[in-house]
Amino acid sequence: MAKKVLLFLSQGFEAYEASAFTDVIGWSREVGFNAIDLITTGLRPEFTCYWNLIVKPELTFDKIKVDDFDAIAIPGGAPIAGFLDDVYDERFLNLIREFDKQEKIIASICVAALPIGKSGVLKNRQATTWDLNDGKRRKELSDFGVVVQDKQIVIDKNIITSTGPATSLEVAFKLVEMLTDIQNVTEIKKNMRFITD
Repeated sequence: MAKKVLLFLSQGFEAYEASAFTDVIGWSREVGFNAIDLITTGLRPEFTCYWNLIVKPELTFDKIKVDDFDAIAIPGGAPIAGFLDDVYDERFLNLIREFDKQEKIIASICVAALPIGKSGVLKNRQATTWDLNDGKRRKELSDFGVVVQDKQIVIDKNIITSTGPATSLEVAFKLVEMLTDIQNVTEIKKNMRFITD
């Protein structure tokens, strides 16, 4: 049976970061040895991403059953575009706690590490986040009790965090690897032309 990923979208999300998950996981269904399904959700019926792309999620938030999913993927976004309004909502923080309690993978990009930190599941654990603007976001993450690392990507057990949009594809490939195996990732990379030999 195919593994299943829940992609949480929010107001002001980064479309590129979300698309890394949708594309890599989409290619897993097309050419991978182990197909992975992806379902989008969020707290609103419609979202405007940071750069004005409008998206409607497939699954309403109240219909989520954590047992149906193997991982949750969280793209980052811009606080000035409303990102923190959604990701700091207690309903979403509770969802993160439930995924972590069941030791399911939580994959995030850039400032999406902040709600994971705010939920409390990263307390005394290692993570990273956006590092520019005088380290403002890293300080916020540290204030949640997180041991912040100066690295592009940090994996602490079931949780993946990263520094920005440039890490998006690497995070998506790492999520696929953790859900399946490296051979599956290699086959997807080959067909997406990241590997050309």
